Amino acid sequence: MAFFSKPAYQTLSPQQIAAMLDADQIHLVDVRESHEWAQGHIPGAIHVPLSDLASRFSSVPKDKPVVLYCLAGGRSDQAARWCTSHGFAIEAHMGGGISAWRMHGLPVVTD
Repeated sequence: MAFFSKPAYQTLSPQQIAAMLDADQIHLVDVRESHEWAQGHIPGAIHVPLSDLASRFSSVPKDKPVVLYCLAGGRSDQAARWCTSHGFAIEAHMGGGISAWRMHGLPVVTD
């Protein structure tokens, strides 16, 4: 039987993320693709699609902890694993993604 180490990042709820955003404590990165971003995203989020993560993640500001999100949590978890394996510090990803964010009635904007 193989044992897996605990990820170096946390899974946070939409409410926890909202409080951190309100307090300006994090950079929130949306790793969904461009067509998903256009359908609505969390105010203040930075868009870095998972497909561009390797080439664009270094441009994300690092003056505050970085938290990732996607549609339901799977891609942000994948992105967080990639980031940590490549030496990028990730604080957390949002469990349930923007789907959970919307279920809690939290704001979404379109550009």
